[in-house]
Amino acid sequence: MTPKSQPSSRDQTETTAEADESVIVERIYNAVMEQRLAPRTKLSESGLCETFGVGRMRVRRALLLLSSQGIVDLRSNRGAYVACPDKAEANDVFAARMLIEPPVVKQLAQNPSAINLALLTEHIALENSARAQNERTKIIRLSGEFHTKLAQSTGNKFVTRMMRELVTRTSLIVGLFGSSSNTSCPDDEHSNILDAIHSQKPDQAEKLLISHLRHIQSGLDMDARQEPQSDLTSILG
Repeated sequence: MTPKSQPSSRDQTETTAEADESVIVERIYNAVMEQRLAPRTKLSESGLCETFGVGRMRVRRALLLLSSQGIVDLRSNRGAYVACPDKAEANDVFAARMLIEPPVVKQLAQNPSAINLALLTEHIALENSARAQNERTKIIRLSGEFHTKLAQSTGNKFVTRMMRELVTRTSLIVGLFGSSSNTSCPDDEHSNILDAIHSQKPDQAEKLLISHLRHIQSGLDMDARQEPQSDLTSILG
């Protein structure tokens, strides 16, 4: 029998690097969503290296990943900063969602067999559990995933791709500017939308979705201003 090949030292190094990068990404993402890292906070490479005990290359790869998610702005010759969407960008994000999502749920309500009812019902249960535990970051993530799963149910890869990007931007906006009492999608609204789809009530599903997006947007305080922080170790360590 041929023995299984052992991973090379290079493979092991790359696996370790990936793990370290995922920790950095998760810590920064959670700190932003929990409003512990303010918009426009400079994420200095040297400070992050010291905080996480890693080299600059790992920090840079983590910042690139966060940049691709819209969490971090990378500025040429100036470094990395926590992103700060303005009111115009927030309005554009919600306007785009208004154009895409209501027709999506209306279409699904006309053909509810396209959705995985059990999967979405279980997902809503996870949201409710996170809400009961007041897990802000998890609530925001799960709430966004519900909308992405609805888009996936259409089978249209372009709609799904657009929704993923819009949901990512929305999550950042809600994380930065949502109040602690209204962190994301309000109670029962996802359940009501899913019930309307399953009951084949397209007009009601569309109406509920529009009301739902307006509810989320109304819970934002885009004029809120947090001062950028400098002590990254105390926040992320």
